[in-house]
Amino acid sequence: MPSVLPLGDPAPADGMLPPQVLSGVEHRKFGLYVHIPFCAVRCGYCDFNTYTATELGGGASQDAYAETAISELQFAGTALDASGVPSRPLSTVFFGGGTPTLLPAEDLARILGAAVEKWGLEPGAEVTTEANPDSVTQESLKILADAGFTRVSFGMQSAVPHVLKVLDRTHTPSRVPLVVQWAREAGLSVSLDLIYGTPGESMADWQLSLETALSYAPDHISAYALIVEDGTKLAAQIRRGDVPGIDDDDHAAKYELADKLISESGLSWYEVSNWSRTPEQACRHNLAYWRGDDWWGIGPGAHSHMGGVRWWNVKHPTAYASRLASGSSPAAGRETLDSATREVERIMLEARLGTGLVVNALDAVGRHAMAGLIADGLVDPVAAFKGRLVLTLKGRLLADAVVRRILPD
Repeated sequence: MPSVLPLGDPAPADGMLPPQVLSGVEHRKFGLYVHIPFCAVRCGYCDFNTYTATELGGGASQDAYAETAISELQFAGTALDASGVPSRPLSTVFFGGGTPTLLPAEDLARILGAAVEKWGLEPGAEVTTEANPDSVTQESLKILADAGFTRVSFGMQSAVPHVLKVLDRTHTPSRVPLVVQWAREAGLSVSLDLIYGTPGESMADWQLSLETALSYAPDHISAYALIVEDGTKLAAQIRRGDVPGIDDDDHAAKYELADKLISESGLSWYEVSNWSRTPEQACRHNLAYWRGDDWWGIGPGAHSHMGGVRWWNVKHPTAYASRLASGSSPAAGRETLDSATREVERIMLEARLGTGLVVNALDAVGRHAMAGLIADGLVDPVAAFKGRLVLTLKGRLLADAVVRRILPD
């Protein structure tokens, strides 16, 4: 969750949603995102809305945070009911951050319990928490599993100490297999997050990270190219020449290696940066984002979406807690998407999925572009013949360019 909030219209203090959110609501899944804004150390590459414990106090402190998050859950329930949105069980819940597991496992369990008490869970619902390898114990993972969590996503990032140092990661590589074992013993599905293209990371380093991660037989892997965000410590280091810059050709070569090794290990790509062992083990929460379902985002800076209405909370945890304490919505702003904007966003997101985009959903410009995309090796010709736009490996490397070619005029 980037730390800079978008511009938008004022959000009502009572959280009421416009009638348009009711159109088609019975056909959309409902999920919950819970942002935990705390980190032990601020990573040099990260521009997410996160804070170390010493930066905050009052209702924004780690000790008080569970109650503050639960108060927004209660506010959400009241606002949805008052807006006439029918109650739907949660299909997915995702705790992100920050480092959610810096909170006691009992606090995460309390927040989940409050959400389940309000809305319930669909049978087989996915409940995920992100975690750093050094922020969990065998006991904490068991507490989470017993509370209803089904999945944990560990921020492994790399298996190479000097790469982890550049990223300001605090765990050691030897910690990862231990926490994976604990998670499995607790009955949790395991995802590993990797980052490639860190300054100073060689191709051999990246191959070692991939092979090490795959040796733990995860159910899911995410592999993201490092993006240098303005205002981060890493951006300043590159600007000063302390570390080398980012190389697009290096990124492309490392992505190709990732796809080769991950696919050979039995996982299949289902989104440009994500692979799962089975379709059922794909991250259903993220798929809900990419497919335009409904979700409520809990926490400072968290974003929500309901039937084409999108809103976002105030960024700072102290302001967030203060708004809720006064009984007001923590939303800083919102926007109502028109049909053309929703269609553009749908194309942009679904084109990145392994299931592809229905060609008939494209306008004449997009359909005309298909022949060129096939000729350029960016789109699978067999899938196109069957009426779907599915990216090839080359197409995934140039996904943004592909999307620009198929967007409506």
